[in-house]
Amino acid sequence: MTTIFEGAFERTLDTLLTTYGKEAARGTKLEAWLFDDAASRKAAEQKLASFGVKAALRSAYKPLLHFFLEEVDRAALASVVVRYPQHEGAPQNRFLLEAYPLAALVGDAEIRFEAGSAKAFIYDVTLTFRDGRQENHAVFAPNRIDTDFIGETLLSPTGWIRLDEGCDKHRECHLDTDYERLFAGTMQAISDHAWGDSEPYFEELNIRVTLPITDFRLPVGEEVISLREALHEDFYFSLLEVFQKKSGRPLGDRGLKPGQIVPEIVFGVGKPTVVVKARPLQATDVEGETLPLDTAEAPLAVAQIHAELAAIDGQPFEARSRAGRPVKARYHKGSDAPVMISGGQHPNETTGIVGVLRAAQALAARTGSHFTISPLENPDGYAVHQRLRIDNPLHMHHAARYTALGDDLEYRTGAALNEREIRKEAERLTGAQLHVNLHGYPSHEWTRPLSGYVPRGFAMWTLPKGFFLIMRHHAEWEARAEQLIAEVTERLAAVPGLLAYNDAQIALYETHAGETGFRIINGFPCMISVDDRHTAPLTLITEYPDETIYGDAFIAGHEAQKETVLAAYDAFQRIMAVA
Repeated sequence: MTTIFEGAFERTLDTLLTTYGKEAARGTKLEAWLFDDAASRKAAEQKLASFGVKAALRSAYKPLLHFFLEEVDRAALASVVVRYPQHEGAPQNRFLLEAYPLAALVGDAEIRFEAGSAKAFIYDVTLTFRDGRQENHAVFAPNRIDTDFIGETLLSPTGWIRLDEGCDKHRECHLDTDYERLFAGTMQAISDHAWGDSEPYFEELNIRVTLPITDFRLPVGEEVISLREALHEDFYFSLLEVFQKKSGRPLGDRGLKPGQIVPEIVFGVGKPTVVVKARPLQATDVEGETLPLDTAEAPLAVAQIHAELAAIDGQPFEARSRAGRPVKARYHKGSDAPVMISGGQHPNETTGIVGVLRAAQALAARTGSHFTISPLENPDGYAVHQRLRIDNPLHMHHAARYTALGDDLEYRTGAALNEREIRKEAERLTGAQLHVNLHGYPSHEWTRPLSGYVPRGFAMWTLPKGFFLIMRHHAEWEARAEQLIAEVTERLAAVPGLLAYNDAQIALYETHAGETGFRIINGFPCMISVDDRHTAPLTLITEYPDETIYGDAFIAGHEAQKETVLAAYDAFQRIMAVA
């Protein structure tokens, strides 16, 4: 185990209190934008007030949303007009995205967003109240143009301060916050470390951070304001980019094998701290109770996944992960046209794992059914997810998305395929022409606030937009792909509550991001494209907004996943019967 970097960072709130929390500062007027939670900022304001300092300490993260949460009587609103800023250094809808999910927080008030405010980084807000009053506000969203650790120029939220002395002639300037300094210092230390010249560069790169910042659950779906989760996302994807550049790979290359990157961002009182270590892979799994499969309210323990799989009649086969965990699968042979069914490629997407088991058990009870099932293709990633959920169950934990080699197993090539062997064997056993591959995506907003805000390479997934289906097909299979997706979505439309769930998410998505840009088939966003990468000429990928859901929401998720598998299997049998 090697320590790469460690440090503690003076909390910016404490620095402000030290600087202005004294008698000599009496009469000072102070505004600051920080990466901190509302309760901490309010407590600091009150302490400063006791010294005669009038302070307004605001959020640098999603400032418009926090303005409405902290400074507006939303229940008294009749209408809202928001003119959001635009900047050449960011996507046109960047500041509209940052307002999410404001449209769902103003109750019955009418809300309208318009592009183009009067000044840079200013939201022009007009509030009309039920009693006829009208107010105009200029809500500042501090940003700075900066070069990141791979040389890309980004426009990112930043700390800021305004006061009556101590800055430039305009009495305001950039404020280098603890949150930003911790990220920058850690990234620099990791980037500068001598990692050697060949992949993988480490087994596990562990970034353990404590932040005195609490999460805040919003009364909208699964939405949570979490600066801890945002830092996890920024560290994980920024480090992937650093190692992509180091290896000479193109940005976004999913075949990169740096090793397992694990940011652990947890709550802790006092100064923000960080410890970065290169350490051995962990080969143990988190234990858990056995849940009733059909009504499981949370992700399953690995032991139960293996037990549920063993209950399916058929020939077992398996592969091995980098850490030595088994990748278990089953071949149930029959007279039907064979289908490959898989889950857990990205194991922080957890409803597919339950849904695929439920569907396979239902299919196994049918006469003539013919399929393979591999419910957990990436057990090393799943172990990270189960481990990280202990501290932060409502975080997306994209560190669990890829394997212990750090790659997306679908994109792995070469002689040592490890987890990827499970699909090769399924193809060899069946010759299946349809692969149903169950996935998910974030059930709440996904951001990288210190790296341009919108997740680079994943912009289409930054907001939830309902149960989404992707159909990839070989060129000559286009008609059959269209038929299959039409039949599947028609059947899914009959699942109780699923269309209403889709409609609500799509409406909020369109308000804050614009048109989806996708085909809506029988009420479901779909993407259909030619793709010859896969051996099977038809690949159906599900995308359920399941990262961080539990309880009834989790049950609804794996019910939709199960129904998709069954619908696709049945539609494929009809298609192949007349082929």
